[in-house]
Amino acid sequence: MSTNAELQSRKQQAIARGQGNVYPVYVSHARNAEVWDVEGNRYIDMGTGIAVCNTGHAHPKVVAAITEQVQKFSHTCVMVNPYPQAVELAEKLNKLVPGPTQKKSVFVSTGAEAVENAIKIARAHTGRRGVIAFNGGFHGRTNMAMALTGKITPYKYQFGPFPADIFHVPFPNSLHGVSVEDALKALQNLFKVDIAPQDVAAIIIEPIQGEGGFYHAPPELLQALRHLCDEQGIVLIMDEIQTGFARTGKFFCSEYADVEADIMTVAKGIAGGFPIAAVVGKAEVMDAPLPGGLGGTYGGSPVGCAAALAVLEVIEQEQLCQRALAIGEQVQAALEKIRGKHPQVIAEVRIKGAMIAIELMHDGDPNQPNTALTQALIASAAEQGLILLSCGFYANVIRLLPALTIEDKVLQEALEKLAELFDRLA
Repeated sequence: MSTNAELQSRKQQAIARGQGNVYPVYVSHARNAEVWDVEGNRYIDMGTGIAVCNTGHAHPKVVAAITEQVQKFSHTCVMVNPYPQAVELAEKLNKLVPGPTQKKSVFVSTGAEAVENAIKIARAHTGRRGVIAFNGGFHGRTNMAMALTGKITPYKYQFGPFPADIFHVPFPNSLHGVSVEDALKALQNLFKVDIAPQDVAAIIIEPIQGEGGFYHAPPELLQALRHLCDEQGIVLIMDEIQTGFARTGKFFCSEYADVEADIMTVAKGIAGGFPIAAVVGKAEVMDAPLPGGLGGTYGGSPVGCAAALAVLEVIEQEQLCQRALAIGEQVQAALEKIRGKHPQVIAEVRIKGAMIAIELMHDGDPNQPNTALTQALIASAAEQGLILLSCGFYANVIRLLPALTIEDKVLQEALEKLAELFDRLA
């Protein structure tokens, strides 16, 4: 059996450096919220593969569903010979996505692909060209998704030119003095300076910014955008790729604002780690492209559909929306204690269910991002038996995304380890 160091050396020789890895820790096996590496070391996973394994690693029902499907067939292409699993999953997603309007779905393989197709659908429906996104937003690494992403390094640096007619406006952020009014004024200014609203096909927004730092879109912003889009005939796209599938305590985070999107993109937590994604939206909007205009060879994989159906069942049976809220309360209490001991470095704790951020600063000043401490905490986490992720416009935010099935004692152990990391490094 190779060691972590040996595998990391081989990886650096075999895999392009652009596909880096946070930890030189090579996984042997995982169960629920715990991961073991090839050397037998145990870690508590507080990232779940970037909010993917909401139902934990290797949930028995998901494993059983995948195994049963693979034994039947693994692929025919949903655009050639479809299968009941795809129809059933689409029906379930159409019912789960918020709002009373009839919905339809299309299946793809990744979140970025879902975003690309959402823009295609919006342009086909409106006959318009422009798309508006938000500073700090993240929508993927493909060309259109990169253009929509509101952060240069590392996602856009060296990769231009990008598609035209993409515009960005500020995202509200009370910690750093950006209000909802500021964002809406910038939007109106954009309409006067760069593009008329009659030329805008879509506005895309995350209800909680993922890579951007887990900043929450205030309900009044989402409601204002809904009103604006209705008024101007613009398609409102809700990117729920990271916030979906019970992560925030609702099935989808936009439910908190009581806003129905025209289109929603979903992925990550949909299938317990199996690569499948979807675009779900109002039937009239979704049917705009002609047959053959949407799709892909692996989109709606039968194995992915089986895994997703099992995940939906687990979320309902194990009441994971309620569990996400309980996790958030437990983490809130622990983080407030840590913040009480380190008030000069923790600028803010942001929690919505089990989507949790700790923003770090220098000397009690939120406008001085403490990127160095963030990097030190992430780098030292593995020694402490933790897997942590960072994010943020200045890479100064620790994000916690535990499995919604994590046992209380394992979560408490993780929080104690996190407190020890702060005591040692802050």
